[in-house]
Amino acid sequence: MADDTDDDTPTTDAASGGAPEKKSGSMADFDLQELGEGAGEEDYLDARAAELMAPTGARDLEAVYEIPVQVAAVLGKASMQVSQLLKLGRGAVVELDRKVGEAIDIYVNNRLVARGEVVLVDDKLGVTMTEIIKSDKSPN
Repeated sequence: MADDTDDDTPTTDAASGGAPEKKSGSMADFDLQELGEGAGEEDYLDARAAELMAPTGARDLEAVYEIPVQVAAVLGKASMQVSQLLKLGRGAVVELDRKVGEAIDIYVNNRLVARGEVVLVDDKLGVTMTEIIKSDKSPN
């Protein structure tokens, strides 16, 4: 028959009103304070939070590198009534809300991420980013 002191199940003590009593030598007796200063649950949670908030390496981001995103460079915007829109024809000029030389907005998936200047790249238009817009939302 096995020695009862190695049993990890709590026993009931009649003197304590039937409350479970932990046997000595079991894992149930383990006290975090015995580990010394800084080894409690709060420190574990702080360490875990720091681990989760640590910058992820490029290797961890490889899964998202192939996800396509929509990039739009907006020269300007205009508002008009439908009746005005229907009157537009070939050669009509729509006045935008930006001045010549003013930075344009660059959107990624409909979110403003930068501002830039229009440039010519070979025979195509391009945008040189002049300002990166910081997001108000912090990653959770």
